[in-house]
Amino acid sequence: MKLAEKINTLSDFCGVRDIKNLSSSELNKKYGIEQADIMVLFGGSILAGAEIFAEAIKNNIAKKYIIVGGAGHTTETLRQKFNEIYPDINISNLSEAEIFNKYLKLRYNLSADYLECNNITNLLELIDENHIESKSMILIQDLTMQRRMSAGLKKYRPDILAINFAAYHAKIIEQNNILIFEREIFGMWNIDRYVSLLLGEIPRLKDDLNGYGPNGENFIVHVDIPIKVQQAFEEVSKFYKIRQIKNSI
Repeated sequence: MKLAEKINTLSDFCGVRDIKNLSSSELNKKYGIEQADIMVLFGGSILAGAEIFAEAIKNNIAKKYIIVGGAGHTTETLRQKFNEIYPDINISNLSEAEIFNKYLKLRYNLSADYLECNNITNLLELIDENHIESKSMILIQDLTMQRRMSAGLKKYRPDILAINFAAYHAKIIEQNNILIFEREIFGMWNIDRYVSLLLGEIPRLKDDLNGYGPNGENFIVHVDIPIKVQQAFEEVSKFYKIRQIKNSI
């Protein structure tokens, strides 16, 4: 298996989409519902997530729309991408949720019903405090973190039907011995950052002492990691470690 294929194996595993597209017909076909109770956009996503979120609002896919996101390892990149589009707007003190909401307002004159500037447990508190119906929830997160986000929701609220729809689909190809994205993706990470995020997810998804599963930090439910995915992780990790060593010599 070539390096690009191994990376795509990690991508396909992490970037879950439970339905083909965000439409009432797809929701009805798979879950027997015309509309989800809640749609949530998580701040770890690139700006492509906001595009999907905006389209979903226009198509009335959910009854309520929430953006979640504080400040973390993805925030600075999000700020940079936002300022490439709106260079005159100061967002240096805004959370990821506030940045996404401002983007929606500027680009589409849309906004979420609620913002939660922390994490998923605070999101669930917000839902309970505001008595928001939550039998079904569509989750939009960065491809690299989608599976973990879903596993986190299932840990804290197994009664909620979690519907995954990763913010984008990415495929890497090799061209003249260089890794590139097959197509341009709005607000996308550079290749090295993207691969780094994917490699960071597999250890977190593991259900061992160092992972986030019940036998580790207990942040998420148990996740089965297929042998093919584990092998791809080990081989991609090895390649990048060797490259890092060569670059440091």
